[in-house]
Amino acid sequence: MVDDQARAELTTDLDGLFREGARRMLAVALEAEVEAYITAHAELTDEHGHRLVVRNGHAPARTIATGVGQVEVVRPRVDDRRVDPATGQRVQFSSVLLPRWCRRSPKVAEVLPLLYLHGLSSLDFVPALEAFFGASAGLSASVITRLTSQWQAEREAFAQRDLSERDYVYCWADGIHFNLRLEEGRLCCLVIVGVRADGTKELVAVADGQRESGDAWAELLRDLRRRGMRAPVVMVGDGALGLWRALGEVFPETREQRCWVHKAANVLNALPKSVHAGARRALNQIIGAEDRAHAERAIGALVADYGAKWPKAVAKVVDDTEALLTFFDYPAEHWLHLRTTNPIESTFSPVRARTRVTKGPGSRQAGLAMVFKLLEAAESRWRAVNGPHLVALVRAGARFEKGRLVERAKEAPQEDINEVAA
Repeated sequence: MVDDQARAELTTDLDGLFREGARRMLAVALEAEVEAYITAHAELTDEHGHRLVVRNGHAPARTIATGVGQVEVVRPRVDDRRVDPATGQRVQFSSVLLPRWCRRSPKVAEVLPLLYLHGLSSLDFVPALEAFFGASAGLSASVITRLTSQWQAEREAFAQRDLSERDYVYCWADGIHFNLRLEEGRLCCLVIVGVRADGTKELVAVADGQRESGDAWAELLRDLRRRGMRAPVVMVGDGALGLWRALGEVFPETREQRCWVHKAANVLNALPKSVHAGARRALNQIIGAEDRAHAERAIGALVADYGAKWPKAVAKVVDDTEALLTFFDYPAEHWLHLRTTNPIESTFSPVRARTRVTKGPGSRQAGLAMVFKLLEAAESRWRAVNGPHLVALVRAGARFEKGRLVERAKEAPQEDINEVAA
C-alpha cells in the first residue's frame, strides 16, 4: 500500500508532463541543430589546423512562453570564428528553432493580439494568463500594445496592393459605425468582400468613410479601379443610397442586388406589429420563390394584402423590385449568397463585441486596423459559394433562366443553310 503522500510525489499532473516533454524534445532538437551546423563546417580550419566552428558550452537557462505554458530551455552555444568577407564581421550562429532573443513562441505572439481583438482588455492579460504562462511571461499592457501596433502598417499595405491579378465576380458592401474614445465624432468603416472566379470569398477593402456617403463610396471604388480591379458582375448591399450612386459612377455595368434582410426589416418597421407575422410570411414567399415569375406574383399578393392600408411599407418593395430580384438571373446555387449581405454582417459581431469592451477604439486608424485584423482572421473560416464552378460562367456572360444554365443553340452547318436557301 502506498500512502497519499507517496502517491502525490509519484503523480505528475498532465500539464507538467506536457511541459517536461516539450522541454526534452526542444533540448534534443537544439542539440541536433548545433551538431548539424558544426558537422557542415568541420573541414574549415585556420593556419594552425584548428577548426573554425566548434561547440562553446551552453547559454544560461531561460523560460519560453509556449502553448503548453512556461518551458525552461538551455540553449547550446557555438563558437564560429569565420569572418564574413563582405562585411568583415564575425559570422554568428543563429538557431532557426530558437532565435537568440525569443521569449514567446510565434503562436503565442499571434494569439495574444487576437485575444485583445476578441474582447480581452490589455490590462486584463496579466491576471488572466499569469497562471498559464507564468508571472515572467512578459504580458504587460505595453507588450500587447507593441504587438498590435503593426496592424496599422499591415492595413496600409493591404490598401495599396495590386488587384490586377484578382477578379471579383460578386461583391458585398456594407459599413459599420462605432464611437472613438480619444477623438471626436464616429468612425464609419466601409467594407467590401468579393467572390473570386474560383468561388472563394476574399476581403477586398477596409476604408474610412463619412456616414456611408456617396463620395466616400465613390472614392473607395475609384481607388480599387486604379489598382486594377475589374467591375464586378453583381454588387450586394443594403438600401444606402450613397453606395448605389457611387456604383453607377464608377462601375455602371455592375448590377445591383439589395439585401433582403435589411429590406424586410425596413418593411416591418413601417407596419403595425399586429400584422408582422402575416407580412413576414408574405415577404418570405417573395424571397423563397422558385423563380422570378413566382416572385413577381408574390409581390402582387403583398400589394393586394397590404397596399391599401400601408402604401409606404409596400412601396419599399415595389420601388426596388428590379434590384431585389436581380439574383434570380444567376445560378440557383448562388441565390442563397446573393440575397443578403450576411457574409459581411456575420463578421461584424466580433467587432461590436470588441468595441463594447473598450468603449470604442482610440483613433480612426486604430479602429480601421482592428476591423481589418478581425475580418482577416475571419477570412480563413469563410466557405466558398455553392456551385463554385459556375462563378466563372457568370463572369463569361453565360445566361441563366430559373437558376439553370441556358445552353447556346448550335449553329447550323453551312451546307444545311444553303439547302434551306435553295
